[in-house]
Amino acid sequence: MDKFTTLTGIAAPMPLVNIDTDMIIPKQFLKTIHRSGLGKNLFDEMRFNSDGSEIADFVLNQPAYRESQIIVAGDNFGCGSSREHAPWALLDFGIRCVISTSFADIFYNNCFKNGILPIVLPQEAVDVLMDDARKGANARITVDLEAQTVTSSDGQSFSFEMDPFRKHCLLNGLDDIGLTMEKATKIDSYESQMAQSRPWV
Repeated sequence: MDKFTTLTGIAAPMPLVNIDTDMIIPKQFLKTIHRSGLGKNLFDEMRFNSDGSEIADFVLNQPAYRESQIIVAGDNFGCGSSREHAPWALLDFGIRCVISTSFADIFYNNCFKNGILPIVLPQEAVDVLMDDARKGANARITVDLEAQTVTSSDGQSFSFEMDPFRKHCLLNGLDDIGLTMEKATKIDSYESQMAQSRPWV
């Protein structure tokens, strides 16, 4: 998993509330167990017509936002079913951070396991960042995980809360496997001892 330290990038404004996981990645794309390749189907029913052509007014289809790395979203982002494919699709598209007033719990937890930083801010702060995002590609938002701040393109800064363990994992690029591998020396030592003391196991 890639580390998340500081990100300065284009933010896509998505003020719609209750963006659920089926909107993020529709159910017909859940057949794969691979984390890559889902970015092309991110927000599929919102991005594309039935013939595959782009819906021009959808934010991620607009030239200014095609390289977005941040989404500033409405309330209750990631609600619905508990599909881990949703953060997979966001990450594969290039989204590393989502900012909202609230997230569905399972989606929120899945983001951390996949290197995406979900940030909860008060409505007033989200409104400022939403307006900033609407300025287009020249208005870049900076997210500093170490300092736990989000800074708009004109310098307004907002602090966010973050669980210390989750912060440690993102800063160091540690998913569940990475956390286990941090204990590799102790695991190897234990297995060696067990092999000597209980060779029949």
